[in-house]
Amino acid sequence: MFTCGKQVNSACRFIFLFSIFLVTYYWRKSVLQDKVIVKTWQEQQDNHPCKGQGYLTNTTITPLKDKNSFIIAPYFDRRDGNFIRILSIVHHKKVKELYCIFCCQNSNTSCTVKAKIDIHSDRFGFPYGTTDLLCLKPQDCYSQFISVHPSVDPEATQLPLFPVQNLHSESPSLEFTVCISTMFGKYNNVLQFVQTIEMYKILGAQKVMIYKNSCSPLMEKVLDYYISEGTVEIIPWPIHLYLKVSSYWHHSMGGKDIGYYGQIAALNDCIYRNMYRSKYVVLIDADEMILPIKDADWKSLMQRLEKGNPRAGVFLFENHVYGNSLFSTTPFNFSSWHAVPGENILEYIYRQPKYIPAVRNRKMVIDPRKVVQTSVHKVIKKYGVSVQVNSGIAILFHCKRPANKNLAKESIVPNKILWRYSSALIPNINKVLHKSNIL
Repeated sequence: MFTCGKQVNSACRFIFLFSIFLVTYYWRKSVLQDKVIVKTWQEQQDNHPCKGQGYLTNTTITPLKDKNSFIIAPYFDRRDGNFIRILSIVHHKKVKELYCIFCCQNSNTSCTVKAKIDIHSDRFGFPYGTTDLLCLKPQDCYSQFISVHPSVDPEATQLPLFPVQNLHSESPSLEFTVCISTMFGKYNNVLQFVQTIEMYKILGAQKVMIYKNSCSPLMEKVLDYYISEGTVEIIPWPIHLYLKVSSYWHHSMGGKDIGYYGQIAALNDCIYRNMYRSKYVVLIDADEMILPIKDADWKSLMQRLEKGNPRAGVFLFENHVYGNSLFSTTPFNFSSWHAVPGENILEYIYRQPKYIPAVRNRKMVIDPRKVVQTSVHKVIKKYGVSVQVNSGIAILFHCKRPANKNLAKESIVPNKILWRYSSALIPNINKVLHKSNIL
């Protein structure tokens, strides 16, 4: 504000009015360009959506009032501008507009920004799909919390507040994090799960993240042990409370709202949760592991791969399906494991013929800072390039009972690649089964 003394001359009056005009013009221009609506705390009083009426969410999946949008978590993404990327699940036809409400602590204002709705391309025919809500962060707004609403001017009702994650980029403290999605159907494959987690640890994983919908009481014991050990982190995933979930990958295989209990949404969330926490993220299922052929562990493998592919951020490994059969014989004594429910992967020593369609699928090791959107078997959007790793260097070892039970013995190839880890693996498995009171 200008102060010109007691006698206000015409020149001072002109400067004052012209300054007001400029300030108003550029302020309105900025607001219109960014589609931002600013309201003061005084104007909104107790109805301010970020204070009083707002509440912090404590669930992984939060439904909005439109009942067609479900918020997972917002992440600050500075890689291509100052965006808040809100991972969500939305109906691809019914949701047309959503708005981000920023709580600007530094200026005591709230700012409403229209979101760009970016539904991921891989929906596999389901009506609901993983979605990025992209909201440009308003200038000079420091916001640790954000809300999302279907209306530009929400009513004075209880609005969910989501803490914005990844506000500060840090050097990764972990080398390898495994993302397993999703555990559902009262999962009870206890023996294979323990064997797989112990293999991940031998190969170099420091953290395994599991998006858990449901599992058996016996499996809960194992999870509790791994949580106390610091290996496993559980992300609650109650998606069945909000959507009709399918156990299949495509809508044609039984309908429903979303496939594999929202597997793709969970994978994307796991990437962003570990964006600055882990150097690499391994995207696989609980019946899979990436096995180096020429190296002893993942660290040596990735050093080899990055040396030849310095621009790569995605490494894809060919799926090799291994099964057990009537022909299986092993030199190990597994009698103590017979009472443990689940498959014994050390008996899966026969590689299935390559003409089986599932063999063509691949799973990934990624640099999370170079990935924008992922599907199950490929990355949809990324920075850098993808590399298909030669199966002579490493494979995706996939434990699966044969789809064709009438395979001739000569059509399957014995490969005991997993046995080279047996001297360390078997004692580790027994230790976990005893400490978790399974045996």
